[in-house]
Amino acid sequence: MILGASVRALAESAQRAGWAVHAADLFGDLDLAAAAREVVAVGAENAANGYPESLRTAAQGFPTTAPWCYTGAIENYPDLIDAIAATRPLAGNSGQIVKNLRDPAKLAAAGLAIPETRAASDGVPVDGTFLVKPLASGGGRGIRRWTPEVRARYTSLHEEGSPPRHVWQRLVAGTPASACYCVSAAGAELVGTSSQLIGEPWCHAGDFSWCGAVAELPLESTGFHDRHVQLERLGRILADQFHPIGLIGVDLVIDTSGHLHVIEVNPRPTASMELFERMGRVSIAGRHLEACGYVADADPQRAHAVPRVLPRALPGVWAKAVLFMERATPVSDQLVDALISTATAWTQADGGWPALADIPRPGQSLAGGVPVVTVFAVGRTVCDCLSCLRGRVAHVDAILAAARSPVG
Repeated sequence: MILGASVRALAESAQRAGWAVHAADLFGDLDLAAAAREVVAVGAENAANGYPESLRTAAQGFPTTAPWCYTGAIENYPDLIDAIAATRPLAGNSGQIVKNLRDPAKLAAAGLAIPETRAASDGVPVDGTFLVKPLASGGGRGIRRWTPEVRARYTSLHEEGSPPRHVWQRLVAGTPASACYCVSAAGAELVGTSSQLIGEPWCHAGDFSWCGAVAELPLESTGFHDRHVQLERLGRILADQFHPIGLIGVDLVIDTSGHLHVIEVNPRPTASMELFERMGRVSIAGRHLEACGYVADADPQRAHAVPRVLPRALPGVWAKAVLFMERATPVSDQLVDALISTATAWTQADGGWPALADIPRPGQSLAGGVPVVTVFAVGRTVCDCLSCLRGRVAHVDAILAAARSPVG
């Protein structure tokens, strides 16, 4: 069982690893339905009055003996994690471990380089050197530079009596990156690293919104060994002092001196990790579940509801981009058909890996600013890969624009 805001990537990996998947997320996209035996879409419209509790309701209809995993942004709700784990086996980290890993003060006390973080705005300079970050968010949504204008809006919300919960964190200049670890009784294994796409205008993403990744970080001839030492040390500290289990992701910034700054720890499989599976490095779901003590049923008739699709690993540089909806767009049958038709040739060129993912269901009406589809690309070099990725995103964007155009 997999629960989260978006679970497609982990569900597909679990199916390829031989698991029967029961899934619930906000979207219930077409490719999630193809990967899972049972899907419940709790619906983005429930975000204000049901989510994430609606995930717990959905879980009550799934097999109680099935181990369950969570994806983003359930780490914002550690009490919900413990409540669901009280009724079924959890393949992941408990609410208390999540609280510890999400606490900047505890991470800093453990010896990690954490940007200065404050719990209140008192005395925080409004010159843009700090970011104001919502505590219950994900993917960088809602993050702003702390300026006089932003402070005025925040003060207005506060005066209305229901301000959102925030922290203020010093902005670190550098390259946004991520590290993937698998933590088990044997310690923390560094699975891979990736550079992160943040706020890219060609994805119609907000200033600090996560909109994709490129695996892996370039291995420069100078400074790489030192970086690897830092990454290994980071994994040891997390494993020895916080005792997580399974796959975890660490968001980083690499400054101009090559030093790693930990922005936050995501104590569950993250959206960037599926790129490592396409490279043939690891089964994301298989590795996570195995670290948590679970192995898929060997009987294929019991293990999954539909035949597994096992694309071939394709070496090279892999990347993904999340395209956000520029303006509100209805999802028609014609739009979905155009997306699937466009992806077919790309998928064949990519070794059978779907070139488009998170394809919406017909009949939806997607608002402006929401993620609409994920686009993948592979190339011999980072430059080749990103060129292909941007070309594919532009092509899909044109399909979406055509769907918004009035007929006749």
